[in-house]
Amino acid sequence: MNADFTHRPSYTHLTVTLADGESIVAEPGAMVGHSATVSVDTSTSRDGLLSSAKSVLGGESLFVNEFTAEGGTGTVTFAPSAPGDVMQHELDDETLYTTDGAFLAATPAVDVDSELGGLKSMLGEASLTPLALKGTGTVFVDAYGGLERLDLAAGESYTLDNQHLVAWDDTIEFEMRSVGGLKSSLLGGEGLVFEFTGPGTAWYQTRDLDAFVSTIQPRLTTN
Repeated sequence: MNADFTHRPSYTHLTVTLADGESIVAEPGAMVGHSATVSVDTSTSRDGLLSSAKSVLGGESLFVNEFTAEGGTGTVTFAPSAPGDVMQHELDDETLYTTDGAFLAATPAVDVDSELGGLKSMLGEASLTPLALKGTGTVFVDAYGGLERLDLAAGESYTLDNQHLVAWDDTIEFEMRSVGGLKSSLLGGEGLVFEFTGPGTAWYQTRDLDAFVSTIQPRLTTN
């Protein structure tokens, strides 16, 4: 499989080239188009990739689309629902955690799990539904705005706003806390943050979709 990115970082367009017999799975609505040599199978479940199809798709759908090249090389193009960048990440018998809505696509050997016990409950306070992308393979994660990589050395810490968090690896430690008092939370626009401590890596998006919606909402006319 080969991946090419165009129109980065604002309106990233992902083109995946599949060898004959190769497959990739993506969330509904991610596909822009595909070549004639690619077949599409839509199902409610599949072995290996999805432990919980509904959770992978943000709780909005039970369906998942699998694209397979048949009779030769094929191409599939994908794009996130919001303008922004897409990153390719290789897993080697490890786990990458992502926030809800960040998962775009993955190769079939990757398992996507939402049954995270206490982690899911903890992040629920921040209105985040974590996903665990496990195993060996390629995953594609999208963001609203640009994507920044945060590499932390052992003992080094950095604080991220919960609305900007996109993903983190399984070696980094973190804790969630509120920032400021009630007044700063309401008037300053700050609320919950994540403090990450290395060694490990986290990724964040340069824009906050909820903040953008709040900015334009007063300017929208209603009939």
